[in-house]
Amino acid sequence: MPLNSVAGIIEHTLLDPNAMSSQIAALCSEAEKYAFSAVCVNPIHVSQCSTYLKNSTVNVCTVVGFPLGANHTAVKVAETIRAVQNGAVEIDMVLNIGAFLDGDINMVYNEISDVVDSADGKLIKVILETCLLTNEQIISASKIAKDAGAYFINTSTGFSTEGATVEAVRLIRKTVGNTLGIKASGGIKTLAQLHSMLNAGATRIGSSSGVSIIKELNS
Repeated sequence: MPLNSVAGIIEHTLLDPNAMSSQIAALCSEAEKYAFSAVCVNPIHVSQCSTYLKNSTVNVCTVVGFPLGANHTAVKVAETIRAVQNGAVEIDMVLNIGAFLDGDINMVYNEISDVVDSADGKLIKVILETCLLTNEQIISASKIAKDAGAYFINTSTGFSTEGATVEAVRLIRKTVGNTLGIKASGGIKTLAQLHSMLNAGATRIGSSSGVSIIKELNS
């Protein structure tokens, strides 16, 4: 795959709680240099990234209800509205995993729909945290997210017991067909891992190792 094609599907990610503004600036600089699709940062850093990248093709992505998904819907909606106001054009929201496992499908559907409605047309990705779900639950959650208006399914926060797997990506793709994007994130550090996720059906890669992946491609 050509260099620009690989870079164009990577979201250059820094979600560490101890990330400082100097590191966020470096993240943006690298994203611009390598023409990554987006930077993905915690909400507090959205304004800084939006200002830095205002004349760039790099999108600003942030997270909502992160990393547990256990916030009230009103909080997720408020986070989304503030993120959009601050310049985010992509939102990765964490599924309310406990409610989903309880079988409260209406609550889960309505929450995703409310976040979609509050995002002013911006791109919503729903993080399933696939490592906590069975295959049947991954299928069900993917269908709910699709029906509720999500643009993407995201596999993982990267903060739970496991990140993206080829099996989960393949299962999500089989479930949603070609109508939704799939973001594989969590633990993707090498070019080989990136290719395996793309071959399974992913269309975006969330990684904090984007620069090293590009250098590996060039080596």
